[in-house]
Amino acid sequence: MIDTHAHIDSTLCDIDGEVVNAVILSGANLETSKNNLLLAEKYSILYPAVGIHPTELADDINLLEVLVKYPNVIAIGECGLEFIGDFDKKKQEQYFRKQIELAQKYNKALIIHARKAMDETINILGEYKNLRGVIHCYSGGKKRIKKVLELPGEWYFGIDGNLTYEVGLEEVVKAIPHERLLAETDSPLLTPEPFRGQENKPEYVRYVYQKIADIWGGSFETTENILDDNAKKLFRI
Repeated sequence: MIDTHAHIDSTLCDIDGEVVNAVILSGANLETSKNNLLLAEKYSILYPAVGIHPTELADDINLLEVLVKYPNVIAIGECGLEFIGDFDKKKQEQYFRKQIELAQKYNKALIIHARKAMDETINILGEYKNLRGVIHCYSGGKKRIKKVLELPGEWYFGIDGNLTYEVGLEEVVKAIPHERLLAETDSPLLTPEPFRGQENKPEYVRYVYQKIADIWGGSFETTENILDDNAKKLFRI
């Protein structure tokens, strides 16, 4: 199994290497992105992404390119838009576009954060070509799946532990093509049942896999093979 989105601090929360074969470390700012690079050097199952989250705009976006150049970086993100509370729409878009351009320049996958801004995110991504990426913790409902799939490039949908308890998400998963779905934990958040309310861990991605298998009506092994192949294809690992 592959956890395609986790945030892990420098102490490294327990990761059961017998459960997960790989974990994609998502960056939130320059500090966590640097930490991802350091952790990936120490643990072979960790793969680093570097990026600046739309709520972390105090960092200098121009410094991100230095990190993108590291040879073991597999993706840029998470980056995108979040239109909640007090936000700077113009600056969010500026940082988002800069990271899209870095993904183009260095041929990296994008990890997209879109919260209360799905339509705006889709519109911006539609302006670019030669992209590939995932809409992390997809929350755009069934009606936007087709719009994402029609974007230039190759796009996937990340589904997290809230699939195990959030009403309506099962129908969304049913509408997503099998070959475009990824399983995530977003550790330490979005802990699935039966551990909801506790700190999330990458190995809990197994519960996302199992729920997807139940929805698809297939075996766990078949589901695992499909989801793992999707992750390997997107992130080229």
